[in-house]
Order: sequence, then structure tokens, then C-alpha cells
Amino acid sequence: MEDTSDSRFEVVTTERSGAEQPSASSERRAPDAPFSASSESMSPVTNENYSTLPEVRNSEREEQTSQNSVLSENTASGTVTGSMIDDNETLRRTKANFETIRSEKLCLDQEHFPGKTVQQDYHMPDVITVRVQTDPDSFQDVVVKIERPTYHKPFLGGFKNRITGVEFHNAGSQTIPKKRPDKGIQLFCRETQTVFEKNKPQQTKSTTSTQMTKIGLYVSNVTDKLVSPGKYLTAEEYHKRRLEAVIVLQTYFRRWCAINVVQNLREEKSLRLAWEAQEELRRKKEKEGKLRREHERRLNPKTKEDFELLYHALELWRQEETERINRTLTGAERKAAFCGLLDQEAQLIASIGRHKLNADEENQQKAILHFLDKCAQPKRWKAYDGKITEMDTQYTLRARELFEIYRSVSMNDIPKDERIDVLLTLRRTVKEHEYKLTREIVELIDREVDLMSREVKECNLEGLRKRICTLFLQYIKTPKFNPEVARMLKVPPDPLKLYKNVNFCHSCENYLPSTEFPVPANSRTIGRCRLCGKLDNEARRREPSLKYKLILENLRKSEADYQDDAKIVFLVQHQDLQYMIENIWGCQSALSACSDLYDLVMVRWNKQHEWSPWNTILLTKDEADAHLKLCNLQKAYEAAFIHRIKHKHIRAKNYFAQIPAMTSFLHRSDNQANANEFLIATPIPTGTKT
Repeated sequence: MEDTSDSRFEVVTTERSGAEQPSASSERRAPDAPFSASSESMSPVTNENYSTLPEVRNSEREEQTSQNSVLSENTASGTVTGSMIDDNETLRRTKANFETIRSEKLCLDQEHFPGKTVQQDYHMPDVITVRVQTDPDSFQDVVVKIERPTYHKPFLGGFKNRITGVEFHNAGSQTIPKKRPDKGIQLFCRETQTVFEKNKPQQTKSTTSTQMTKIGLYVSNVTDKLVSPGKYLTAEEYHKRRLEAVIVLQTYFRRWCAINVVQNLREEKSLRLAWEAQEELRRKKEKEGKLRREHERRLNPKTKEDFELLYHALELWRQEETERINRTLTGAERKAAFCGLLDQEAQLIASIGRHKLNADEENQQKAILHFLDKCAQPKRWKAYDGKITEMDTQYTLRARELFEIYRSVSMNDIPKDERIDVLLTLRRTVKEHEYKLTREIVELIDREVDLMSREVKECNLEGLRKRICTLFLQYIKTPKFNPEVARMLKVPPDPLKLYKNVNFCHSCENYLPSTEFPVPANSRTIGRCRLCGKLDNEARRREPSLKYKLILENLRKSEADYQDDAKIVFLVQHQDLQYMIENIWGCQSALSACSDLYDLVMVRWNKQHEWSPWNTILLTKDEADAHLKLCNLQKAYEAAFIHRIKHKHIRAKNYFAQIPAMTSFLHRSDNQANANEFLIATPIPTGTKT
């Protein structure tokens, strides 16, 4: 490439089709050849393919003489491009490219000899044969397959020879660009859709002039002002003045901020006081409502819990009177006072017994109606979409019909005609089956109708009507007449099933189902039945269990809301919870020492683990809500308080460790505690994931 005087040829890569141009990256040109950038396209002009340079030179010797002068001038001026090629050097074609020799003279022929035709349209074949020199005396023909591009390469600029006019384009990418899917919508690039605006202010020139008094011109100076220079300020004085101004601004700004802070504090204080007053009023109303309900329950007891409260109040009154007598009286007066106290206690117990009989009768009637209504309920199931589907069967329809008849028969104060219609309907219903029970019911119905026709008073018919209701209820509870009632009876029709879940009560000496025996968590044998335990409590201790039952019920509801498969809370009975509250927690809140059991609840100590006697704390309702919002117990409570709670947990573990059912839960909780202690005590290296 250093000597360009004899270089008449250039090597051009012609792997292109159509209107594609020679790449500038593949051109070999003289370093000092003048080029200029061009955006025009140029058709390729190729010459014949030769194997060696001497063959080319021999073919052009005839034309060398006529063009010698032109070539010498161009060569002397350094406009001929190309490089020196040895005589024995071959022009090699590799892969999909092949080399052709294009004489610069052809371009000169177009300029100096326009009459001469030059071949410009050349179509490359699909397969060509290339002769390659392997040794100095041997050649090899290689078949080359031409790969034609399937797309038009984009024009990326290039260069142009100013003298010859040959254009050289920059090489484009050989990778076929990924086409965007046609969505049927005409899309534009961002540049075509975005308008770039630029605002730049301009100051136009304004020509002014000044007039002064001179010869031939008088300018009045009445309105002139005398301007005198002010006091000169140094940089230090200027900055000092600015600092003082900044201090004044900061003073007013800080005053404004302080006013806002104080105003916010006042608003928060007023809101806090209003909330505290509202909470105090709510607590007061709840306490009044609770006292009113207790007073109402003592005046009109209806449930077992109401009578427990009455007996508990009676026991408290007896203890107070006993203490007063022992403190104030002695000797015979003390004995007489105790006799009078015993009589009063007997009278109060008799009064409670009368209330209990009335309540039992009313509760028995409600229980019968509830039992019959439960038998008459349709079958229900929940579908996949959450809707409840109900279906009536022939058995539920039969149970509903009998329930309606029983409710009509047991009603009082109805007209005579309606009563006769109800009795006739009942007579038709029971006459469907011929049994001793149905015949007795029919005889009683005929007797009542006969007595009503004789104008017998209503009060004299009460016993007869009760007999009719009792026999008809027995008729309803017979599975042969009412098949739906079979699944609701406590005593199954098959006597063989009684041997599986029946236990003997040593107190009342009755055989009862296992559901009638309360079994605490620490019990190892079957004790007394519920009725015997209730009678013993009424006669001796007279302790109410309603408060502990409410605490246990609230605890089970809260544990069910966690939905983490808690089990221990459903194994604990109210007797176990009563032992924990009385002996371990002292019947008071662990924080505020509140002793009102109606306001106390049991919650988890660590809410990440399920509730257990060794993972609990006794608090008021407000304290429990605040406790469950804590994330770190070690930061929220003092170390002494945490140590006291852990001590109570250890006592609960020691008590419940005697229960076989709690053993597996104890081992699991110990393993969790050991794992947590290991994680806290073991330092984790930096960059290690846990």
C-alpha cells in the first residue's frame, strides 16, 4: 500500500445483490486518496474474474498504449487506488465471499472515453467455482455457494472518491432485524410524535439619547434630582447585616413552628381527654348494665348459672353473719343467734327451691319445643359457591307436621271451636297406627271433647290436657311414628349401643352416658356425674363457675380466630382454668392487679405460638388488646416483669406435666424454646442467610 504508482487494480468484495454497494470496511484504498461523504447510491461495476495477476496484465496490454498518458497523469497525482500485488499472488475467495478485480481504468474510460461501453449489469450465479493455489505448481477448484441476503441492508453513510466518483458505503449488520408483529395499527416512532419546544428570551436593542444644554439649546433642570453616593458598605458589614436579617426571619419562623406544635399538642390532649371520658362512660355503663343484669338474674333466676349466683350470694351472706355473730356475741346468745341464722338460711333455700321448680318447668317446655323444632329442620349443605342449599325429606315433613300439632295442643286460652278442631286433627293423626299408646290418646281426646260439650270449666280440664300432651310427646319421640327423631335421641333404639359409652356414677348410683361426666384434664378416673357435682356445690362450697366459663369461652373464640390448628385450649376444662386463675395468677391482672373476673381475659404471651398454660397471661380486655399489638416483648416489658411471668409459666408446666394428654405438647414447646434460645445465642456470620 506504500507504492501506488503501479497499482491499477483494487480488490472489491462483491457479495451483494440488487442495489447494494461495496462496503467501506472491505475496501482497500490508498491512504491519501481524497474522499467525501455521500448519500447517493451507485451501481456496481465488476470485471471478469482471473486467477493470477499476469493474466490480467496480458489481457490489457493492447489498451495500455492508448491510455498510458491518462494513467500516468493520474498516477503521478496520486489518485489511483489499490495496492501492489505480486505476480505469483492469487486472489482467494473464502466462505460466501469471492474476490474480483476491478480496474480503475474502467472508471477513467467513462471519463475520457465515453464511447466505449462498459458492462454494468451483472447477475451473480447461485454457485461459482473458485480456483485456489495450494502449492506453487498445483491448483484446486472449490465450489462456492452464494448466499443472497433476504432483506435490503439499511444505508448507514459512507465515502466518495472525488476524482473517480466511486462511492464506498459503511458496512451494515449481517443479522436480520427482528420484525415487529403487525397489529393492524400504523405506528410512529417517538421523534415523529413529540414536539420539542425551546423558549429563549430575547432582549431587543433600544436606542436612547441624552440632551444637554448647549449653544442654541436650553434644557430645563427643574425636574432634575441630585443624586449623591451613600455610605460605603464593606463585605464584612454586608454579611453581618444579612446575618441579622436571617436571624430575625428564623426567629419568626421558629415562633410560628412553636405555635403549630403547641396547637397540635392541645388538640391531641383534648382528643385524648375526650376519648378517656368516653371510655370511662362506657365502662361505667357496662358496669351498671352488668349489675342490673345480675340483679335481674337474682330476682328471676332461670338458668343453672343464675341459681349458682343465688347460692353464692347466700353463702357470702351466711359467712358475713357468722363472722358478725362470732365477733359480737358469746355464750347462749351466740348459740341462739346461730339457730336463728340456720332457720333463715333454710327459708332462703326453700324459696330458691320454689323458684327453681318454676324455672325447671318453663325450661323443660322450651327444651321440648327446641327439640321438636330441631327435628323438623330441613337438610342443609353448603355448595361450592358458598350458597346454602336446603332440602325437605318425607321424614322432616312428618316431623314438622307433628311439631305443629304439638304446639297447637299445648296452647292455652284458645276458643272452644279451635280446640275441638285441634283435637280432631290429632285424633286423625294418631289413628294411622293401631297401638296401645295411640288408643290411650284417642280415649283421652274423646273424653275431653265430651267434657267440653258438657260445659266443664277450663281449670278442671288442665290435668287431662297435660296427660294428652305427655302421651303425644311420647308418640312423637317414638322412631316408629317419627323416623327423624331417631338421630336426636340420647338413648339409641338399639340397646347394644349403650354398653359402649355408659359409665356408673357412684354418688347417685345411676348408669349414665359419658357426656354426663365432666372430666378435668388432670383426672385419671370417672368421678361423679354433673348432677351430683351440682348438688354438692349447692350444699357445701356454693362457688359460681360462670365467670371461669366465660373466660374459657372467650379464649376459645380468640384461638379459633388465629386459624393455626390450636389444640390445647380445647383440652382444658373450666376446672383447670379456675385452678390456674386462682392458684397461679391470683385472680388478678398481671399488669394492673384488677380483680374483676368479668373484665379479665386470657391471651397468648407470645402470639407466634399457640395458647397453652405455659404461654399465657391474664390481663384486662384493654390491656390484652395493647399486649397483642406488641412486636418485641423484651423491649416492651422490664426484665423483672418478664421473669415473674416466666416463673408462673414454670408453675403451670409443673402442674400440667402430670396429665398424660399434655406430655406431647410439653415436649414440643420445650423443643421450640431450645431452638429459639439457640438462634438468639448463636451469632450469625455476615452474609449468611437464615
